[in-house]
Amino acid sequence: MEHRSIGELMTREVVSVRLDTPFKEIARALSDHGISAVPVLDDGGCPVGVVSEADLLRKAANRSDQSGRTPLPHLEAWERARAEGVVAEEVMSAPALCAHREWTVVEAARVMADRHVKRLPVVDETDGLLGIVSRSDLLRVFLRQDSAIHEEISRDILARTLSLAPSAVTADVEQGQVSLHGAVDDEHTVAVLLRLCGSVDGVVAVSEDLEHPSTSSDPAGHSAEGPS
Repeated sequence: MEHRSIGELMTREVVSVRLDTPFKEIARALSDHGISAVPVLDDGGCPVGVVSEADLLRKAANRSDQSGRTPLPHLEAWERARAEGVVAEEVMSAPALCAHREWTVVEAARVMADRHVKRLPVVDETDGLLGIVSRSDLLRVFLRQDSAIHEEISRDILARTLSLAPSAVTADVEQGQVSLHGAVDDEHTVAVLLRLCGSVDGVVAVSEDLEHPSTSSDPAGHSAEGPS
């Protein structure tokens, strides 16, 4: 099976800033390009942090509310220092959490979910910036056509990997939902089929209506209709 890599999905034209980029220039870059965060690069072009809208908003939240309607938030020392920062190095979230171009969608999605981030700078073997991948980039795999999903399952999983005859198992795909029909040798094959089909790019869900010896026998090995 072929999985789309992060290198294929990432945005290559990346808006970035330097460690000494002033606060207002960062805010202007976000506004001008319609983005919500930028990676911060060192002199070698390697990401060392990320500045997001949330990082910049700390400055506004840290100011006194002249209306008196909201209290000044309690900030830890490190949060207050970042709220008072004036250049990227002082306000950024660091270190930069990065992805590698050979990662799969699953790997990147898990990191984003675990670390509660919306995007990941993508780096090469020397940690140089190659691009950036966002949640919306990852979701593009679900735009894959049903016909392409069907072809991959039929060719790579049913025929090549499991060596099943075309008449043994068929796969129907609609809106990314895979339905498997037919007959297999045992329950283990069913489990393998579900796992492999579920890992195909663009698959939303997998269901099965597969017959195997245990589906027609009770625990004692008899037919579900009783002994003959």
